[in-house]
This record gives sequence, structure tokens and C-alpha cells, in this order.
Amino acid sequence: MSNVVYPGRDLEAMSFAINYHKWILDEFRPFMGQNVVEIGAGTGDFSTLILSVHPATLTLVEPSEMFNHLRENVASDSVSLKFYKNIFADVADEISRASRPDTIIYINVLEHIQDDSKELRLMYECLEPGGKALIFVPALPRLYGEFDRRIGHFRRYLKKGLIEKAEAAGFTVQKAIYFDFAGIIPWFIKYQILKSDSLESGLIKIYDKIVVPINKAMESLISPPIGKNLLFVLEKPGLPGQ
Repeated sequence: MSNVVYPGRDLEAMSFAINYHKWILDEFRPFMGQNVVEIGAGTGDFSTLILSVHPATLTLVEPSEMFNHLRENVASDSVSLKFYKNIFADVADEISRASRPDTIIYINVLEHIQDDSKELRLMYECLEPGGKALIFVPALPRLYGEFDRRIGHFRRYLKKGLIEKAEAAGFTVQKAIYFDFAGIIPWFIKYQILKSDSLESGLIKIYDKIVVPINKAMESLISPPIGKNLLFVLEKPGLPGQ
């Protein structure tokens, strides 16, 4: 990740997106293994959901000042936890030497990294053969606005472009879907028309409680042609242990 310090109030607002995070987890759950690494774990909102899947190990990497909150928020008696206050590039070798992971998760992180192609290659090298990289990013460059700039986003993605970068890194793409079609219009209005640069917890709560369950049910039946986000499952070819 770049040396961005995320605005605290924006993270606090996203902590209310419980249904949204559970939706992401449900999409990733079939692909998750036993030795999981989460990059850019923030304050641990998604990390606590990962624990509900009961991996054997969970390694959490977070370089920002949120690390102390992460240590306080994430605990388990049954899952072996490791914490790194660093960027992935500086600890990837240590992580892979200790126990090469079979799952690496990036939730709203890759867009913060200037050289995302290099980061994809780093994921590939760290994973064991047959391992998965589970990636969730903002989509549609036309939605990019002041809010994206303020929190350190270098880009929003199109499916085709991210597929090309993933394949160039050596991955095979198991799943690539647009996500949250219903969020496009409200995001466009708030951040393109109204030029907002903030994310309010009250609006997140309403959207998460009312819109997300309906949106999830609809997208489980019909995959949308576009969406506010992209969700990817990438596999490193080969058999575990090779």
C-alpha cells in the first residue's frame, strides 16, 4: 500500500456496512483456504468476519496508524493470529518463509497501490501453488472523484484491465464480476454531481440495511454488466506443495 493514512471518520463510517461486508465474504467463502493473509486489514472489520470461516491461521498486515485498533479488535482462541505493521512488500518474504499462504485477501486496497502490477506479481510469488488471491476494488473510472483522490485512490478499475494485469502476473482468473450495481447512481450523484469528498456513517447504515439485502438477492440471480465495485478470484496454477 502507499503511505496513505486513511481518514478515520471514513473508516468509522464503513464499519457500519455489516451486510455489505458479509456479502463480500459470501462471494469469497468457497475459495478460502486454511492459511489466510489479509493485506490492508484496517481496523479489523473484515478480519473478524474471516475468523467466522475458521481458518487455521490468519495473518493481518496494516501499515497505518489503524494498526493499534486492529490489534485491539481482532482476537481468537482457535485461530493462530499474526500481525504486521508494515506494507506487504516489506513482509511478503517473511510471511512466505514462515508458512506459504493459500489465500491472500485485498479488500479496497489494490487501488491505493501505485504499481498494482508489481503488487499482483508479489501476491503470486507469496502464494503456494493452487492458492487464491481474493480481490475487491472500486470500479468504473468515470466514477472517480475528489473523494477517491482524498483517500489515496490511484484508480478505479474496469474488468478487462484488471484481468489483463492479473494474467500478466501469472494468475488464472477463476471469477471476475461487477458488484453493487445499485450503488452506481447514488455514488455518481454524491461524488460527481454534488462533488462530495466525505462518507457519512448515517447514509452507510441506511444503504446497508435497506438496499444491500435486495441488491445481493438480485445479483445472486443475475450478474450485472457493470457495478460500483469489482470482485476477483485469482488462482496461482499448480498443486499445493509443489
